[in-house]
Amino acid sequence: MARLDHLTIVAPTLAEGVAHVRTSLGVEVPFGTRHPYMGTHNHRLQLGQAVYLEIVALDPEARPPGRPRWFGLDDQDKVRADWDAGRRLCGWVASTEAIDAVDKLSLPGFEFAMAADEALPSLIDRHGAPPPMAAIPDLGARLRLFTLEHPDPAAVAALYQSIAESPEVVYGPILSYRALIETSAGLKELR
Repeated sequence: MARLDHLTIVAPTLAEGVAHVRTSLGVEVPFGTRHPYMGTHNHRLQLGQAVYLEIVALDPEARPPGRPRWFGLDDQDKVRADWDAGRRLCGWVASTEAIDAVDKLSLPGFEFAMAADEALPSLIDRHGAPPPMAAIPDLGARLRLFTLEHPDPAAVAALYQSIAESPEVVYGPILSYRALIETSAGLKELR
């Protein structure tokens, strides 16, 4: 059974993503890692013992990866349009022990499959290894509620039946995610 692994902020630049999280949560998220195999880089923050937040953006110093980048980062016009419209928490990743997707990527230490629909999670298979929590800073932030607003919540909730720790699905006029995160300054919302 798949389970929530991490939430993803897809940003036009890392600086914008970090500033958004700083404004929303009052937390300065440290640099994480570069993904030379995808031409991206990130900042990461623990949100509990096995869940984290990733702020990901195209890495302007990286060579093009020769494959589509994850999270739609090749389409910078769409990334910017979503960002400007306030759709910044753009998705999530569920961990699983077997990815059956045809379009999965075999990457160093894991396999990854992008979601076919924005309401679905991307999938990661770390081949039995836990999430790399020791390498992700723990600044005391904790995920309390993860919600997907969708025009057809019943249909999406049915898709989530095989996923443990999936978002709560509620009605909303457009697809959007939000997370309530406990910080040292209290409960904060991240969109």
